[in-house]
Amino acid sequence: MTQIIEHIVLFKVKDDVDSNKIEAMANDLKNLATIDQALYLFAGPIHRLISPLSFTHVLHSRYRSKEDLNAYVAHHVHLRAVEEWMPVWEDVMAFDYIADQVPGNLTPPPGSVAKITLLKVKDNLSDEAKTEIMEVMKEKSPGAEQITVGLGETFSPVNAKGFSIASVAYLNGLGETEAVKDLVKEKVGDYVDDTIVVEFVVPLSS
Repeated sequence: MTQIIEHIVLFKVKDDVDSNKIEAMANDLKNLATIDQALYLFAGPIHRLISPLSFTHVLHSRYRSKEDLNAYVAHHVHLRAVEEWMPVWEDVMAFDYIADQVPGNLTPPPGSVAKITLLKVKDNLSDEAKTEIMEVMKEKSPGAEQITVGLGETFSPVNAKGFSIASVAYLNGLGETEAVKDLVKEKVGDYVDDTIVVEFVVPLSS
């Protein structure tokens, strides 16, 4: 496989939605993994969020190509889920990118911790500065099982809210996640206007 597309969707569930409905929503989103084009898909609650925006749930999935992602988005199972659950969402954003490298295992290790970082960079930032940011984001976090980085592209119909660079890292555990330094802020913080960091735990079993 020469490339993969990383597809990230963040949701904020409305405050007045009861827990049974939230659980049904999460289960329905997990069912999107049955769509053939999805190489990997996780959907569930966010464990920790550092963000100027409020989100409660995350979906992360992987595809071989833009065409496969488009086929997933247009699939009747996906369209039905969006139509059914859109009324319970207060906010949604999506971010897609071509990964700079293909992970050796497209399915992250059970029990690992995902750390998704999204950056909104300053206007008119040079390509050299963007490359520098991506190089910093590629620096392996302690205990990282895998990490991908990329510039956002508009593959999905949902707005990315101005965020344009992202990374997805899978770490061995929550303790290691707590110890990770914010390399982006430390080394290239002058280039960045806003940052979203989302962490969630991969289930021990499917």
